[in-house]
Amino acid sequence: MLVKFLKWAGLLLLLLVVVLGTLFYTQVWDYPRYPLKVDRSQFPDVKTEQDVERLAQDLLLQMTLDEKIAQLYGEPGWGLVKLAINLFGFRRFPHMYVGRNERLGIPPFVLSDGPRGVRVSDEHGGATVFPVAMARGASWDVNLESRINEVIAIEMRGVGANMAATPCINLLRHPGWGRAQETYGEDPWHVGQFGVAAVRAVQAHNVMASPKHFALNSIENSRFVVNVELDERTLREVYLPHFKKAVQEGGAASLMSAYNKARGEYLSNNAYLLNDVLRDDWGFEGFVHSDWFFAVYDAVASIKAGLNVEMPASQVYNADDIKAALDAGEITEEEIDRLILPALTVRLKYAFAEDRMDYSPSLLVTSEHVQLAREAAEQSMVLLKNHDVLPFSADAGQTIAVIGRLADVVNTGDRGSSNAKSPYVVTPYEGLLAYQAERGNKVVLDDGSDPERARKLASRADQVVLVVGYTYEDEGEYLISTDSMKESAAAGRLIGEKGVGGDREDLSLHTSDVALIEAVASANDKLALVYVGGSAIDMSGWDDQVPAILYAWYAGMEGGNALARVLYGEVNPSGKLPFAVPEDSADYPYFTPYTDNITYGYYHGYTLFDKQGTRVAYPFGFGLSYTHYQYGDLRVLTPEPGVDGSLEVQVEVTNSGQAAGNEIAQLYVDFTRSQIDRPVKLLRGFQKVALDPGETRVVTFHVPVSELAWYNPDAGEWQVEAMAYDVLVGGSSAEKDVLRGTFRIR
Repeated sequence: MLVKFLKWAGLLLLLLVVVLGTLFYTQVWDYPRYPLKVDRSQFPDVKTEQDVERLAQDLLLQMTLDEKIAQLYGEPGWGLVKLAINLFGFRRFPHMYVGRNERLGIPPFVLSDGPRGVRVSDEHGGATVFPVAMARGASWDVNLESRINEVIAIEMRGVGANMAATPCINLLRHPGWGRAQETYGEDPWHVGQFGVAAVRAVQAHNVMASPKHFALNSIENSRFVVNVELDERTLREVYLPHFKKAVQEGGAASLMSAYNKARGEYLSNNAYLLNDVLRDDWGFEGFVHSDWFFAVYDAVASIKAGLNVEMPASQVYNADDIKAALDAGEITEEEIDRLILPALTVRLKYAFAEDRMDYSPSLLVTSEHVQLAREAAEQSMVLLKNHDVLPFSADAGQTIAVIGRLADVVNTGDRGSSNAKSPYVVTPYEGLLAYQAERGNKVVLDDGSDPERARKLASRADQVVLVVGYTYEDEGEYLISTDSMKESAAAGRLIGEKGVGGDREDLSLHTSDVALIEAVASANDKLALVYVGGSAIDMSGWDDQVPAILYAWYAGMEGGNALARVLYGEVNPSGKLPFAVPEDSADYPYFTPYTDNITYGYYHGYTLFDKQGTRVAYPFGFGLSYTHYQYGDLRVLTPEPGVDGSLEVQVEVTNSGQAAGNEIAQLYVDFTRSQIDRPVKLLRGFQKVALDPGETRVVTFHVPVSELAWYNPDAGEWQVEAMAYDVLVGGSSAEKDVLRGTFRIR
């Protein structure tokens, strides 16, 4: 009897293994793929955008309550299992199919992160990985940003995704913010221009852009729990303008809500921001989805506030709780319909839209895309200091010492949600080695672990490249449990062990990097310090010891090749800082990674330093070149533009040096005559201008007068002051670098 029992038990166990194995293979490893476009044969009469809108209404009427609830959250069924096993077991990001309804013919959407390249699935060998967004912000080139995001969109479609969790347009309030690398800088206007360029380029390939994280997300280590307090002017003038541009000028299809609270309400159920501001004030017609996990807390409050979709699966938006709320009269089915209809309408418009090209995995990491990644790295690097060191001579017979623990490390940025993977990454050492191989020069690598050994190598070399900075372990997305984050935030300090990435409490380099700088800097006059990282650092302890400083950022898959071309003058550096660096890091606004409540003030970055008269080491918009530029003949073409008109300004920019280059001409408006508390000046225009040696070009700026407005919270409207203004145009925000003109608004 026992033998018979064991036999049957064994057969049942085998059957169970077969069933579970089959389910695992078909649902988790080789999971089903679904088309993202509609089957037009099901909807032969749908031809116009108005037809799509009517179809969305008709499909909504046909949905059962269960089908409606299924439209409110991410992938059902095996979705979370598929995500967890693929992400942590196989190190790949799977397709998560959201909103699919087979009965009604509604195709799903598939979201991929994409601040520096496609995140979903590396089964095709990886994607093109670009420099981080902060680097691209330093390029001050919105056309370049458009081209980059067009490639990202093409590759997303190539892997079967049609929604991009990009661009990240949270403001760099403090350089210690762990995800600073994912945004473009500290200035709302500058960030807004890049955000609009990214949204438009992504959506040109029928990929729905999802600017994030709406809003006020500028702290990482407390992001799940922190409450941000601020007044209405600060909210409207500082922390929302770039999102407003992405919605109104970019036409963003969706937004991702942030984890944090604003004025005591989580963003997932913040009716003021999601409804009053976003929809009623800005006219947003798209949909809002939550950040992934730990973002939604109250189904009733979020439904009433206008959160359309909980991602990536049903946690709070679950059928039982929603039905119970309906039965209790806490919500109505009409309120659910109001969430579904705009999301469904937008998704169907993209699903019906004609594509510009055929998309396939063969479009990933093409030679053209790789070349663009290198160009982006070259145009992003910022030369902060150069005492007759760069460009290095490329003459034969030289020895080049490449020193530092990061000199030969694959280091493209944080390894959280933005961690795109490429088939290869060229490190600084590899890039220099390849460059010098063609010239017969010797390149010697030293990891810097022994400063004295590194000093001796540097003293014998003809040129020294010293690489310092950070990796994903130092800064980036903070991956830790909500409970652990809550405990540290409540205590105001780290409790337990710190997770990977996160905010930087200290803006200084690692002590080992500083020791290496001190050991090597005096050994050779032909030394260039290369900084790898995502934001500003405190350079005050060693700035005067090194003759050249280059911000190379996390430079993407082609970073090493780009670095070599910049250091040796194949490319003239043209990047400029998208933030200001004070002489004393204590002059930044208050910042702590561990807090459950913080107040954001009206001033930060260069506006704060201007207002307080703070001495800066490197001003906003600053960057050197291998040539020189001169500005002249500033003309205000509209000395009295009307309130509904535009300020038009012209200036001559001349390349007075010996090398061709790209200069970033910047326009600021001075508000010192204002009767209201306003910044000393604000950026309101920039253009990147290519100039040959001796060439002069006339640069024209057009600034709508509406861009000069301030938000009057008492009147609840934007107002332009009638007064005289100064306009400042030049190569940085520093007073010594600008020409001044005057105009008046009557």
